[in-house]
Amino acid sequence: MKLLYVDDEDINLFLFQATFSSEFEIYTAIGGNEALEILKENEEIKTVISDMRMPKMDGLEFVKRAKKQFSGIKFYLLSGFQKSPEIEKALEEQLICRYFTKPFKSEIILHELLG
Repeated sequence: MKLLYVDDEDINLFLFQATFSSEFEIYTAIGGNEALEILKENEEIKTVISDMRMPKMDGLEFVKRAKKQFSGIKFYLLSGFQKSPEIEKALEEQLICRYFTKPFKSEIILHELLG
């Protein structure tokens, strides 16, 4: 499975890739704009996990833009902050499939993505 992870911090991108590279083919993007470009170039990516708090474009804004351009992708948010009302709304409206907290627990993410 090809998965895109979006975060604005290099260390988080590195840790995510190191943790999950044995299970998934991981693509990483340093922000929403780069992530949109990667999705344009890689139609086979069907799972995206994005950090919530990023400069220029937060995770929800990125997901909203991506959903307008691409279909058949499951989106997840990951953040060190508590679940906000806007994240609750995104879950209710099925904009995102699930919200994961940082520091992430690999077994929870694996269970969600692999079943």
